[in-house]
Amino acid sequence: MTRFMRWAAQRNERPFDGYEALWRWSVQELEEFWASIWEFCGVRSFTPYERVLSSRAMPGARWFEGSTLNYAENVLVERDPSAVAVLHTSELRELGEITWGELSAQVAAAAGGLRSLGVGRGDRVVAYMPNIPETLIAFLATASIGAIWSSAAPEFGARSVIDRFAQIEPKVLLAVDGYRHAGKDFDRTAVLEGILAELPTVEHTGMLPYLSEGDLPDRSTEGRLSWSRLLALGEGAELAFSHVPFDHPLWVLYSSGTTGLPKAIVQGHGGILVEQLKKRMHLDLRAGDRMFWFTTTGWMMWNFLVGCLLSDAAIVLYDGSPAYPDLGGLWSLAERARITCMGVSAGLLASMEKAGVEPSRDHDLSALRAIGSTGSPLAPESFRWVYEHVDPDIWLFSTSGGTDVCTAFVAGCPLLPVYEGELQCRALGCAVEAWDEQGRSLTDEVGELVITEPMPSMPLFLWGDTDGERLRESYFAMYPGVWRHGDWIRITPRGGAVIYGRSDSTINRQGVRMGTSEIYRAAAAVPQVLDTLVVDVPGRAGTHTDRELSMILFVVLAPGVALDEELAAQIKRRIREDCSPRHVPNEILQIDEVPRTLSGKVLEVPVKRILMGAAPEQAASVDSLANPRSLDYFVALAAELAREPEAADTAGPR
Repeated sequence: MTRFMRWAAQRNERPFDGYEALWRWSVQELEEFWASIWEFCGVRSFTPYERVLSSRAMPGARWFEGSTLNYAENVLVERDPSAVAVLHTSELRELGEITWGELSAQVAAAAGGLRSLGVGRGDRVVAYMPNIPETLIAFLATASIGAIWSSAAPEFGARSVIDRFAQIEPKVLLAVDGYRHAGKDFDRTAVLEGILAELPTVEHTGMLPYLSEGDLPDRSTEGRLSWSRLLALGEGAELAFSHVPFDHPLWVLYSSGTTGLPKAIVQGHGGILVEQLKKRMHLDLRAGDRMFWFTTTGWMMWNFLVGCLLSDAAIVLYDGSPAYPDLGGLWSLAERARITCMGVSAGLLASMEKAGVEPSRDHDLSALRAIGSTGSPLAPESFRWVYEHVDPDIWLFSTSGGTDVCTAFVAGCPLLPVYEGELQCRALGCAVEAWDEQGRSLTDEVGELVITEPMPSMPLFLWGDTDGERLRESYFAMYPGVWRHGDWIRITPRGGAVIYGRSDSTINRQGVRMGTSEIYRAAAAVPQVLDTLVVDVPGRAGTHTDRELSMILFVVLAPGVALDEELAAQIKRRIREDCSPRHVPNEILQIDEVPRTLSGKVLEVPVKRILMGAAPEQAASVDSLANPRSLDYFVALAAELAREPEAADTAGPR
């Protein structure tokens, strides 16, 4: 970051006295900034660009017109073939390494195999595979051809996969026979057959024997072939790259799909390339580093992690449970793989704190320089725990962004101090502001997270959205021409940020709005509380009128702990003191688990819809959940709520 700041100051004849000045230039002078990223990071293009940005309109901005390039070429070329590119391990495999030379050879073979199957520019290749080297190889091979990639983790249910892949009509599907998670084996062959039955465009299916040993039978006459056969088809092929326009589709990502058909978000070779090249500065990635982020292939953080190969660092892949054999598992991996930057979810750090994990006592973490967190707001208590129990000199950075742009809007910066409970900065090139309902910019007040200027990695389009109407409705309906992301944010006077959760699940009590993350943080300060979910629903009979909202806090408690009046009072007292008297829940109910998506997000809005009478299949896509059985409790509670008005009618005055 320092080298770029000095270089950009000299190139553009602009003095920068710190990160804030650099950020302001990056969002005010978009053309200068992104041209500087292109030059400083050494983007490889077959033809040069004619202009950086033809229009700042959103949607519709066009970047680096005239240029042709290839994402995979920028990852793979001019590498030391003997240097380590990838470290990998899983619950099924020991820790191993792949050099740049080995990675390039396998990508060339996989690309040759795909070409022999008739895959060409614009065709879709999809993967039902975990976070293992073969998935990375298949992606880079697909990108090198100019075909379009999409992936889903093997823990996704059939309906969830079909809802995603059927939209883009894939030509080739790659899959594993199963996977292991938390010590248990899950055979996916029957699920795969169900998926294929509803994907009629798939001409070839490549199978990797991941759960089983040995190779799988080759049935090429039926369009089925093994992974080894696919590589054999391209044996001896040399790396070759299809040079495509800057905005040629690279991959399709998907919204969570918890309340409807997932949005199929299309992002381009060039937009993702320049965004990820920029992001490596925010991560401070250096030669010799080993970058790890816990993720699955069904979450944008997998794509983000792959993009770290654009730096001089190696990446670390892991497939399995982050809590297996216990919550110290990832710290053990950090020790064994000599990880320098480790990314995890905020929820996982909170669980480690509650479980009394002592990473610095139990593991050699001398290589670890930084810890990143995303997925949900990181509580101040988790900041304290990291600095007390991991390393007092660690760089802890929290990030927040979205699948929609495959990056973070607010992020870490190695030049800035860390403040408890705060994200360090707005990322370079991200014109993030907090706006009120009238579209006025706010400082040190909570408002809607908006982006006022275009970014290269914004969606090219949503697949199937031929007139762009769904794209406009999703991001630009509230503030025409300005991206509304759907989070509550506060920009601090020093330029940092605090995220307060989704704005569509905000609790509004007598005109005072509060993000759910604040309520969760207060409740989590009670030692017995492990996890929480809060919603407001029409008042329950006997306590409120039908027009009033009743705030219900659901809590997961430590093993052996039952919710009683004393504990409920303690939780309410903490929320009253830390949040506001208006946000003390009307009821606290104990549950076994909080419903979450496969990427770990809490299902606040779907739960609220179920409690207000929506059928569960309309409120949430069950196959998109990590724990679908967790909804059963809320379905039963909804039935109880529906019966209560009848009871009130027959019981006489209260």
